[in-house]
Amino acid sequence: MALNVVEKIDKLRLERGWSVNNLAMEAMLTQSTVNNIFTRKAEPKISTLRNICEAFGMTLAEFFMDEDNPETCETELTRRIRNLSKAQKTALLVLLRSLK
Repeated sequence: MALNVVEKIDKLRLERGWSVNNLAMEAMLTQSTVNNIFTRKAEPKISTLRNICEAFGMTLAEFFMDEDNPETCETELTRRIRNLSKAQKTALLVLLRSLK
């Protein structure tokens, strides 16, 4: 079952271990703006969602991709790898090579 926008924001926030305040700071939004999203269960304006997506390191298109689609998984992996340091990329490559 697909998550709605508010549920997906909350899922991504929790995956990162962020509080609502952390999300507000990372997305450069006021805490009241982010609180309203969760307390009213109201979908944010597109400009607000864009800020939230940037805080999560993703595009709006990536936010709305179907998570059950294997191509979505590859897209997320690619995006996450791009954000790694050189040392992290090397460590990941060693790990991947050890998988059979």
